[in-house]
Amino acid sequence: MTQRINYMKESPEFFKQLMEFSNTEKNSAIEQKIRDLVHIRASQMNACAFCLDMHVKEAKIHGESELRIYLISIWRESALFTPRERAALAWTEILTKLPEHGVPDEVYNHVREQFSEKEISDLTFSVMAINAWNRVNIAFQTVPGSADAAFGLTKAGLS
Repeated sequence: MTQRINYMKESPEFFKQLMEFSNTEKNSAIEQKIRDLVHIRASQMNACAFCLDMHVKEAKIHGESELRIYLISIWRESALFTPRERAALAWTEILTKLPEHGVPDEVYNHVREQFSEKEISDLTFSVMAINAWNRVNIAFQTVPGSADAAFGLTKAGLS
């Protein structure tokens, strides 16, 4: 495997801005539990090992059950997710893998039933943020678990 560059070192201003953008999620109208689901689902879809590792650990630290974490990829078939969580996961999927003709009204209307306009907007920015992180960490093959100590993820007990 080819050694990749350290994007944080090579582009510190972009890294800093992306961190600030992501940290804005803490003030989001979207609850942490849903943000965790969004981060995990997008990372699964994009096959981002670093981000999936990180966000599973964060979700566990935030109190998410292991069974729900295991079943996020099959949320449609599981009875463990609320209608609001299902809408957020559907929104995550459609924005992560945009269809050729954009977001169908059916998906938008489903999300609209569960979220306010402010919440839909905040949710969209959350999906944008995780997709940006997925792309940069996939591009440079960031090693899963390599930032656990820096981000306090050892508390998850999954290292």
